[in-house]
Amino acid sequence: MAEPYYLTTAIHYPNGKPHIGHAYETIAADVIARFQRQQGREVRFQTGTDEHGLKMAQKARDLDVTPRELADEMSGYFRELFDILNISYDRFIRTTDADHHRASQAIWQAMEAKGDLYLDRYEGWYSIRDEAYYDEKELVEGEGGQKLSPQGTPVEWTEEETWFFRLSNYAEPLLELLAKPGFIEPASRRNEMIAFVERGLQDLSVSRTSFDWGVKVPGDDAHVMYVWVDALTNYITGVGYPDGGEMWEKFWPADLHLIGKDIVRFHTIYWPAFLMSADLPLPKKVFGHGFLLNRGVKESKSAGNVTDPMELAETFGVDALRYFLMAEVTFGQDGSYSAEALVNKVNAELANSFGNLAQRTLSMIAKNMDGKLESFSTAADDKALLEKVGEACAEILPREFECLNFSVGIEAWLKAVYACNAYVDEQAPWALKKTDPERMKAVLQTLFIAIRDLAIAIQPVVPEKAGAVLDQLGIAGDRRNYADLADTAWFEGLAATGHTIDKPTPVFPRLELVQEEAA
Repeated sequence: MAEPYYLTTAIHYPNGKPHIGHAYETIAADVIARFQRQQGREVRFQTGTDEHGLKMAQKARDLDVTPRELADEMSGYFRELFDILNISYDRFIRTTDADHHRASQAIWQAMEAKGDLYLDRYEGWYSIRDEAYYDEKELVEGEGGQKLSPQGTPVEWTEEETWFFRLSNYAEPLLELLAKPGFIEPASRRNEMIAFVERGLQDLSVSRTSFDWGVKVPGDDAHVMYVWVDALTNYITGVGYPDGGEMWEKFWPADLHLIGKDIVRFHTIYWPAFLMSADLPLPKKVFGHGFLLNRGVKESKSAGNVTDPMELAETFGVDALRYFLMAEVTFGQDGSYSAEALVNKVNAELANSFGNLAQRTLSMIAKNMDGKLESFSTAADDKALLEKVGEACAEILPREFECLNFSVGIEAWLKAVYACNAYVDEQAPWALKKTDPERMKAVLQTLFIAIRDLAIAIQPVVPEKAGAVLDQLGIAGDRRNYADLADTAWFEGLAATGHTIDKPTPVFPRLELVQEEAA
């Protein structure tokens, strides 16, 4: 029996509408969730919105609405986007949910019972945009001598009464955790976090009194929790903390927190320390992916280059967008995108290569074999092709996807597609129709088998389109997992029943670049 698998994205801050970075992270997480389900694992996949904090309070004030009204509206845009992008989440969590407030107060009380919380005054630098505190040594100088955080965001001097968390108590266990291979990936992020701990950990301010939009500190209503205590706790709220029960036993600790590289510190230092304090198991892996750049440039409202992912999905199609992002970018590194690059890649690889392969193969079976499958004997060329496709689909792609090397796995898959197209050209089934009809049938049905394997393998990336190909092949819905790739008798089973296919319709139409994008 396969082990259960619990996967989370960072919860997204909804002080504005979702941008392409939100889409990128959540698509990647969905590919992982679908991949693990196809491996036969019971998956719990959680995403959502992080709705408390000073930024939300200020934005609501600027718009003359309540923070709750702003949160309800903006959170709705994220849910709408994820539904459009075919994200198979099991829970869309909101930090305004009642069970989340209860979980946040429970972990606070557990840390307090450990003796790790105390009341004092905070004086120091705070970035409203990052919702983060920074040491003087971390600040950089901006234009006109303005002090900025390491992320380049403005900081302001803050003084207020606050509860502190004894982060300084956890340096040794954190260094031990950070040294564990695989806890932080890519590994390049590990040294940075180790250096941060080795410089000396200061106790962390974990409450605010200057605003009241957040989770109330238990027993001290004048304070609300620092937004990161509240936000990080969502990962355990969603699996039943503090009540425990079957879901908690099954899914915690999380197998993977998938996050942006800019919030690795919160997830690999603060979050493990909170969990250690509360005597809770630690997540198995934190993966900090790179940024998605617009033609090599970071998106910003001031630069006027912010992309609406809903528009991209509507213009080019959801699966085209999903495929491009997963195939184009080396996951873990920064990547770049443009409408032209998306159109060129999807046309070359999905429409011209895989889509055309499926369309012409199934059309020839429908036309030249009345759509009916038959038993046949494989020649050496057929076996060689099926071995190559089988290796890509059942070995290389799953191995690389398990390591989150999506572009590498897709490249192996694509090479198998190219091998099928080369086989078509070499075998020339249209000529065999006249010279050797039985050989023609063997060639076309070899391709039928290969297309089935290719469609099963690529389902996590393009679930709708791959599903449409499998529908046209007539593959049963419960026979589309990776375990089914090892079944050598499935084709004979279909042929024995007189299985027939209808004339196919194109699944991967060519994309066109709209005029304003081309300009």
